[in-house]
Formats: sequence, structure tokens, C-alpha cells
Amino acid sequence: MSTLRKSFAVALMIAMSCTMARAESKLAAKDIVIVHGALVDGSSWRAVYDILSKDGFHVTVVQEPLTGLAADVEATKRVLDQQTGPVVLVGHSYGGSVITEAGADSKVSALVYVAALQPDAGEASGQLLTKFAAPNDAMRATPAPKASTGKYFFIQPALFAATYAQDVPASDAQFLADSQQQLAEKALGTPVSVAAWRTKPSFAILTTQDRVVSPELQRWMYQRSGAKVTEVAASHAVFISQPAAVASVIETAAK
Repeated sequence: MSTLRKSFAVALMIAMSCTMARAESKLAAKDIVIVHGALVDGSSWRAVYDILSKDGFHVTVVQEPLTGLAADVEATKRVLDQQTGPVVLVGHSYGGSVITEAGADSKVSALVYVAALQPDAGEASGQLLTKFAAPNDAMRATPAPKASTGKYFFIQPALFAATYAQDVPASDAQFLADSQQQLAEKALGTPVSVAAWRTKPSFAILTTQDRVVSPELQRWMYQRSGAKVTEVAASHAVFISQPAAVASVIETAAK
């Protein structure tokens, strides 16, 4: 082979390598959007946020009002609009219902369900919660403000640690109990209109010590959807007690 031909071949290989590298970088998600569940706010995800940020991801945490599914989906969509994409959309607990609908956004490349509800189109969060077990006795309802109707749910503070966060340090669990963001009854009763997991890859963290969303329900939902499941021996507050395990699954979904 002549020197000219060798030079051309080397240049072609370099060009193809660069093109492939650019294609791979476009396919890998760098944007992570986290949707917290009921009763807590986004600040409780700080440990997971720190790990993902350190590993080079751009992380945004949605602060849903928890006043209704439509409002929570809208809050998530506003954050998705700020991303360049592709986006890995993460939901915990009730947040799983939110990402199931909001995940239909074209920027979303994968869904991660963390001890989360994963309804199908036409199913409501409350409908799923009663499928395998009766409502938790620790949950209570308080009347809505005078200007609206319905009720808001919370966990009795004295029972919060044992119900939601039995593997979290006592002082942290007490803070969560005393800073609860209550969930509107209508949020649990509204069915999702679309199930994004039917057309996009989904990953799931199944918490085997969960006392809020039962492990049996989680397993049934994740088997139905064909999600790639990672089992973690943790409470419902796995994102606090085992943030590295949660971050690892999210990073896998981003690849």
C-alpha cells in the first residue's frame, strides 16, 4: 500500500472513531431529573444528588406541590423543558405515577422507579396501593383548606420512623416526620392517562423491607412492565439510607 493510501486509511479510521464517539455521547443521558414522592420534599435526595453530580451528571430535583396528579405532572414537565436531553427521569413512591405520565416527553430516554408506583394507563395510585395490602394504619387524613374539598394524607409522626424510615438514623427520621409534605387525596384517585414505560426502558429498585409500598406490589408492577429490577434490603427511605445503591441504578439507566 502506498504512503498516500496508508495516510488516507488512517484518516478515515480517525474520522469514523470521532463520529462513533459523538454518536455515543449523544445517546448517553447526562441530565437526571428526580421526582420525590409523597410526604417528603426534594431536599431529602441530597445524598443521591451529590453522588450523581460528582460523577458528572446534571441533576435537577422537581418540587411537586402534591396537590393533584395534574399539578405534579405539570411541575415535572416545567423542569423537563429546561433540560437539553436525553433525560433519565426518576420517581420515588407516588412520584412513580408522576413520571409514568410525564415520561412521555420526547426528551426522556429512560425511567427509574425507586420503591415507586408504576401504574398502567387508566390506573390510579390509590387503586394500586390497595391491590396487595390494606391501607397502612399509620396513615391519617386531615381536612383540606376551607377553599377546597377533599383530604390530605400524612403519617402520624410517632409512627413515621417505623413505617417509612426504619433504617434511617433516628434524628433524621424524626426530622422527616416533623417536616412532612402532605399528599392530596385527589392525587391518589386520579388515573394516569399514558404509561411511558410501555414505550421506554424502565429500571426499578425493589425495597424488600418496605412498609409503605409493599414489596409484593412492587414485584408485581415491575414484572408486568418488564423493568430491570435491582432488589435492595431497605425501607421506603432507601434514597436516604442507601444513596449509593440508588445512584448506581440511575447511572446504569443513563448509559
